[in-house]
Amino acid sequence: MGVTLAKGGNVSLSKAAPNLTQVLVGLGWDARSTTGAPFDLDASALMCSSGRVLGDEWFVFYNQLKSPDGSVEHTGDNLTGEGDGDDESLLIDLPKVPPQCDKIVFPVSIHMADERGQTFGQVSNAFIRVVNQADGQELARYDLSEDASTETAMIFGELYRYQGEWKFRAVGQGYASGLRGIALDFGVNVS
Repeated sequence: MGVTLAKGGNVSLSKAAPNLTQVLVGLGWDARSTTGAPFDLDASALMCSSGRVLGDEWFVFYNQLKSPDGSVEHTGDNLTGEGDGDDESLLIDLPKVPPQCDKIVFPVSIHMADERGQTFGQVSNAFIRVVNQADGQELARYDLSEDASTETAMIFGELYRYQGEWKFRAVGQGYASGLRGIALDFGVNVS
């Protein structure tokens, strides 16, 4: 059984699984449709160095499913979020992550949120979890519980390196400016 974290909490994945090489980062949610418009939530990953994305090609999302080196791979866009378990997931090959990448940030955004009048206030049971791919064991989990009535995107969590160890931090930071706001904050060129 993995560690369940509160907002801001962190755990050493390297200590929890000493020979850890590959993890699945699973993200899930339930959305209630109040306007009749369907919800489409999208998970992504920003591969960063000192808080900035390494380059636009290091932003992994539904239109760019792999990092240039193949260390981070998005498993595909789930357009409905229906069903139990992970709605979207990313596979991370830790030894392949370039040394200059000190953090991988995992935002989730609501596609066309402004046009559809949707926010994270209408999303429940949101979570992020880290699973050891070698044995399927969940190492860490964070269940988001924030009231996010104005936010259209949120950073759920992040993997980061600290003194040679891989760690996971529960973030839960919302953005009213959507994925665009997150991308701009991390230095992605957005048209």
